[in-house]
Amino acid sequence: MLKLSIIIRVILNGDMIFIHFRNNVHIKMKTESLCLVFLFCLVAGAAAQSASNVRATYNIYQPENIGWDYNAARVFCATWDAGKPLAWRRKYGWTAFCGPVGPRGQASCGRCLKVTNTATNTFVTVRIVDQCSNGGLDLDVGVFRQLDRDGRGNAQGFLTVNYQFVNCGD
Repeated sequence: MLKLSIIIRVILNGDMIFIHFRNNVHIKMKTESLCLVFLFCLVAGAAAQSASNVRATYNIYQPENIGWDYNAARVFCATWDAGKPLAWRRKYGWTAFCGPVGPRGQASCGRCLKVTNTATNTFVTVRIVDQCSNGGLDLDVGVFRQLDRDGRGNAQGFLTVNYQFVNCGD
């Protein structure tokens, strides 16, 4: 087991910051630069949430048959997102999310995923509207069919997908 022991000493001197690490590594930079680096790391970390080889099953939401009504679909995210404009609710296909990487519960509601079928490289963007318990995604049947170009997913009852959280552009 690797034990990481780092001692950091930060010295502020006017508009400069000096960082001294235990292993005699020293960094000197302007305070504004450090703030920008921190902000970049924060944004990059949030944007880079993704997982590979995740199981995706399907659910019969069929939002087009119920007017994209979250309450009629009885989805978890209805509490927070049912009042969103119709254009927002129908912009992307629907999915339940319980993947290994990413926010859970209310924090996942309304977020978007780029989902890629690993067998065909077909991809689609979906919006999280619900929770699940299968450890992956539970895609609306229409989205599942879009991704299942070779029919293997239908035959075996699931797809193996990669997903990445993306900006919905709302």
